[in-house]
Amino acid sequence: MQKDKKNERRPLTPREIEVIRYVAEGYKNKDIAEKLGIQIKTVETHRTNINNKLGFNHVSQLIIYAIQKKLIKIEIEE
Repeated sequence: MQKDKKNERRPLTPREIEVIRYVAEGYKNKDIAEKLGIQIKTVETHRTNINNKLGFNHVSQLIIYAIQKKLIKIEIEE
């Protein structure tokens, strides 16, 4: 019996986690590419892979994920 690859959850790579952090902090693909020393197309590919792995359709879902997994810190000003 063959496993359904769509239902297999593949883990995020360390680079994908870096990309999530930068996206959640509000950086654009161009800025992320510069910070990581990679091409913009590579950032786009990472974002596509992240969304596919996590089943996300919107950047807001990615930001919530980053907060829940403590990939970014939220500072609340009083």
